[in-house]
Amino acid sequence: MNEDIREILKHEAEAVLNIPVSDNYYKAIDLIIEQVHKKHGKLVTSGMGKAGQIALNMSTTFSSTGTPSVFLHPSEAQHGDLGIIQENDIMLLISNSGKTREIVELIPLARRLRPKIKFIVITGNENSVLAEDSDVCLPTGNPKEVCSLGLTPTTSTTVMTVIGDVLVVGIMKKIGFTNEEYAKRHHGGYLGEKSRQQSEK
Repeated sequence: MNEDIREILKHEAEAVLNIPVSDNYYKAIDLIIEQVHKKHGKLVTSGMGKAGQIALNMSTTFSSTGTPSVFLHPSEAQHGDLGIIQENDIMLLISNSGKTREIVELIPLARRLRPKIKFIVITGNENSVLAEDSDVCLPTGNPKEVCSLGLTPTTSTTVMTVIGDVLVVGIMKKIGFTNEEYAKRHHGGYLGEKSRQQSEK
């Protein structure tokens, strides 16, 4: 049984280590900084299903580390929530297949409202319509799911999360995000207390 667990962990770890690395990460970081920190827009993340859960998690992590962000549900966007998109916002879209209908449709809808809006896409399919329509594409490497059926989003969502972490940490470093600023966003809980202690040193 322990060997089975180790195999799963090995599979996930190898998928993370095999995420394609390119200058697109720097381009994505610079785009977010330009639109959010210089032009005072916000980062709007979106995804459907399990990818949507990752997009939501990314949004909360960005907001807590100094980059204002909201999650936009792609289906609700078609029923009025698209109005959350403002001038100078930038969108981060996540779709493993790059073919998710609600996400693909979100691009022209957003452009109709904000013609100059830019898109960063995280996907397992570099040749998809979604990837080709993006300003910056961050491929996952399209790892095989560790799920015994090869279907359930498992390894794919792991690498998506890691890609989000790379963007978050890269931006934190570039904007010089401090313990003091972190503490302002975390009043309660262990992290709030710890960040306040560190900022007082």
